[in-house]
Amino acid sequence: MNKRSVGTINEDRAVEYLQKNDFVILERNFRVRQGEIDVVGLHQNCLVFVEVKFRSGNKHGEAVEAVGVTKQRQICKVSQFYLAFHPDMGAKNIRYDVVTVVNDQVVWYQNAFDYQH
Repeated sequence: MNKRSVGTINEDRAVEYLQKNDFVILERNFRVRQGEIDVVGLHQNCLVFVEVKFRSGNKHGEAVEAVGVTKQRQICKVSQFYLAFHPDMGAKNIRYDVVTVVNDQVVWYQNAFDYQH
């Protein structure tokens, strides 16, 4: 199985987990030239931008650690494009989450990072 297929399977697993926890999916794989956001949705009156990370183990560190400052900045920049395309969402509180899938265990880090300029 190639890397893209594995990523899609694990992203599906993360989305299923989110939906079971009252998360409403608005969009998956929102892409602009500057980057991509894996999942955009609503949870507890917040517009949430979610990065999904998969690891087969923790040999190379925790999966959540892979969402460093550079990736956070990219996600935040892309979130601004999402808001520009969906101005009706601009009044919502915004949150940046990370969902990790490691050895079939899903962990949801709510409010994983603040907006990065």
